[in-house]
Amino acid sequence: MRWIWIDKFLEFRSGQFARAVKNLTLAEEHLHDHFTGYPVMPASLIIEGLAQTGGILVGEAGGFVEKVVLAKIPRAEFFGVACAGDQLIYEVRLTDLRAEGAVVEAKAFLEGELLADVEIVFAHLDNTRANQIFGPKNFVFTQQLLGVLDLAKAQERAKLADAESQARLNGLPETPPSA
Repeated sequence: MRWIWIDKFLEFRSGQFARAVKNLTLAEEHLHDHFTGYPVMPASLIIEGLAQTGGILVGEAGGFVEKVVLAKIPRAEFFGVACAGDQLIYEVRLTDLRAEGAVVEAKAFLEGELLADVEIVFAHLDNTRANQIFGPKNFVFTQQLLGVLDLAKAQERAKLADAESQARLNGLPETPPSA
């Protein structure tokens, strides 16, 4: 089973930036064990949520042609803890994209305050070599994980359709005039 540490994207700019949300609830079993009586989200899982957000950003920028894997975390700073009932906002900016991999600057916010500041390096796995090692199954971009991105795109299309419909009702042009 693969755990998904993103509930939904709030913003997604292809090849540039992604903002996602993660709601922490007592329905998540890991919060019952870490720490007993004080349900804290483990820092490693916050990093995983940032990595999933960044991995989708990097993978989408390359058309999901290659598998994207977390290669290393050169820097990770934490400034507090997140507990059950909190909502984390992940913001990830793509700072370097190359054939061999990518780098993202990732931040987690809690109630508008910086909770974590992390640099993540991803590697691109050549599909031929990855298939030899792991088999043909896409172990990185599962349908479950990509469903989070599909939902964000569907919501964006709905917003655009609603704005166009509203513009027609108000007698305004459907698309903004060119500059």
